[in-house]
Amino acid sequence: MRLSTLSQILFILYCLQAGVLLVLAPWSPSWERLLWQLPLGGLQQLALAPWLRGSVTGLGLVHLVWGAHDLNALFQRRPEPEAEAPAPAVGDQRP
Repeated sequence: MRLSTLSQILFILYCLQAGVLLVLAPWSPSWERLLWQLPLGGLQQLALAPWLRGSVTGLGLVHLVWGAHDLNALFQRRPEPEAEAPAPAVGDQRP
């Protein structure tokens, strides 16, 4: 396996995991519990706002689409042709 293929697979895994986390986390009860630990009350209210939660979810959807696109590109990639032996030069006689 080539290094570029391995890095592409790792990037796809990152996109899928980050996408799922960003889509689900803002709407889970643990999001609110985590926000109560923030020191500023205004920051808590901002993080609980539906438009911010929707923005984080949208960023997660972007990650999911990006990962799916790269996964599709990985499966659609054609195998590289193997290098052929060079053709003999004109006048080159081999038995």
